[in-house]
Amino acid sequence: MMLVIAIVIDIAYWAIWFTDRDILASSHRSAYYEFENAFPLADLWLGLACLGALVTLTRRTPMALFWILCAGSAGMYLFGMDLLYDLEHGIFTSGGGGAVEAGIVGMTLVFSLTALRYGWSRRSELLGTADPHLS
Repeated sequence: MMLVIAIVIDIAYWAIWFTDRDILASSHRSAYYEFENAFPLADLWLGLACLGALVTLTRRTPMALFWILCAGSAGMYLFGMDLLYDLEHGIFTSGGGGAVEAGIVGMTLVFSLTALRYGWSRRSELLGTADPHLS
């Protein structure tokens, strides 16, 4: 379910950003828009990794471990980029938009850590092995 929610949020965010970015924008400086406009490809990769994880988990194939770890690590990278930019530019303290951004950054962190922990703690099961070294 977490993967479905991540995919839906990813698609919804960019659909809103490219149709009415004022709903999401935490700042209206051109540098902020340039920064945000650099993310669609990285978010597409995150969405594809989530989709890959969802499909392979549903099918119970060993590739599920690969995809869930890709999704978690892609999310951690995006979390790091967003967090650092937001802290350096005072985005979190910029009113309602800052609160929305803080929520997005927080959800990204929670999603990423959950995906990584889930994949790693179940790697033996996901790979279909009984190797005690993988537990």
